[in-house]
Amino acid sequence: MTGPNNRLRIMDLKNSIKKIAFTTLFVCVAVPTMAQDLLARQAPVDRKMKVADTISMDINYTLAVEETIEEWQNTFTRHTKQLPESFKIDLTHFCMPTPSRVITSNFGARWGRMHKGLDIKVYVGDTIRSAWSGKVRMVKYEAAGYGKYVVIQHYNGLETIYAHMSKQLVREGDNVRAGEPIGLGGNTGRSTGSHLHFETRYKGIALNPALMFDFRAQDVTGDYYVYNRSTYNRDSNEASRLRGKIGNGGYTRSEVIGTARAAQEARSTNRTVAQNVDNSSKQYHKVVQGETLYSISRTRGVSVDELCRLNGLSKTTKVRVGQIIRYS
Repeated sequence: MTGPNNRLRIMDLKNSIKKIAFTTLFVCVAVPTMAQDLLARQAPVDRKMKVADTISMDINYTLAVEETIEEWQNTFTRHTKQLPESFKIDLTHFCMPTPSRVITSNFGARWGRMHKGLDIKVYVGDTIRSAWSGKVRMVKYEAAGYGKYVVIQHYNGLETIYAHMSKQLVREGDNVRAGEPIGLGGNTGRSTGSHLHFETRYKGIALNPALMFDFRAQDVTGDYYVYNRSTYNRDSNEASRLRGKIGNGGYTRSEVIGTARAAQEARSTNRTVAQNVDNSSKQYHKVVQGETLYSISRTRGVSVDELCRLNGLSKTTKVRVGQIIRYS
């Protein structure tokens, strides 16, 4: 027989088993829930840290452009729907992209669509240079449009685009200085003749380059360009009238490549004044650690004077690692 004491012990045991089972079930349910809550709280922190890491890696470049370029992205640009009411762009420390003084097509409406840059007459093989110092963001080819083109972000907040080139001399991510060769003139992509399509963009919106560059005078329009939304269209039309295309054709080779260079070509017995420059006759040297103009001249068998003439340098110029030097 089972006594009263035994029955009490059995009941206590059953109650203990129930408590243990309930506790175990509660723990199994609660732990995943708590873990999910922890992940939910942590996720925004992770995203913030990712942004912080991006900023810290690129903080020098970001500060240099006064927060115009917020982070590095390999797309055409960080677009905005509308520019600020007014802003100022520093135009100092520039280099003309080409010595050509001839505009063949203006900025603005053309053939039922917007032409977002200037077309400047250059010949196949002519040197194209970076307008300001900055960072190369895109080096690509677009058969139905820009052909071989380069996009450079500059420290003044602008992006410049150089299109229809026959050859690109830089790579994405390269740091370039104002005046450094970035490509050769050409006729690639949607183009009916050799020329340079040149764009100036601010926050993704194309601005008329004639507001900033006077190719006929081979100079910028001032130390600064001040944009005003209310007067921009009027200012752009006036810039095209003053510094844009004149007539149709009729330009001379010296207007395109510069009087001094045209005279040198005329005096040279191994060079012809032709409408198209033979690209195969131009050769380039990429500077490595420890090289100078004098060591390059010995390596390539060309005089220092000739290197200076071909690259617009002086004998005291210190070349940089990665710099492209033309030697023929």
